[in-house]
Amino acid sequence: MTVHALECEQWVPCSPETTFELFSDAFALERITPLWLSFRMLSSRPIEMRAGVLITYALRLHGLPLKWLTRIEVWDPPYRFVDVQLQGPYRQWVHSHTFVPQNAGTTIVDRVRYQLPLGVLGELARMTIVRRDLERIFDYRQGAVARALGVPREARFLSRKAP
Repeated sequence: MTVHALECEQWVPCSPETTFELFSDAFALERITPLWLSFRMLSSRPIEMRAGVLITYALRLHGLPLKWLTRIEVWDPPYRFVDVQLQGPYRQWVHSHTFVPQNAGTTIVDRVRYQLPLGVLGELARMTIVRRDLERIFDYRQGAVARALGVPREARFLSRKAP
């Protein structure tokens, strides 16, 4: 099975502490996820973010209802955290979030390593649907993060390396 990678970078004119604060609220994920995914948290408030915490949410992907369970593997505020899918649509999903002080702001680096189930059929789905969906999700997310942090449009810098 092939493990694929997606990497996105986004610079915001905010400190790592301010930037990380947005991500330290698990419920902020609802605000930075595209509406077309019908994303909602199933875990109860409050969630004390730390290594080992489990977070459950639901979404709809191309009309299919899915539950997703993640565990925070690494929690190193305000510089890094890693979440791993324990249950969900992927055979493997490891999402590393890094917050790098840079140019009087922060570069947010998202790195996702993922693997699809179903062998050749999964790979065909990745090439025709999944890759495009991930690009759309992360493009939306970068704009939503900037808006949530109050970053003016002209100050936004986004980049993505294809999955």
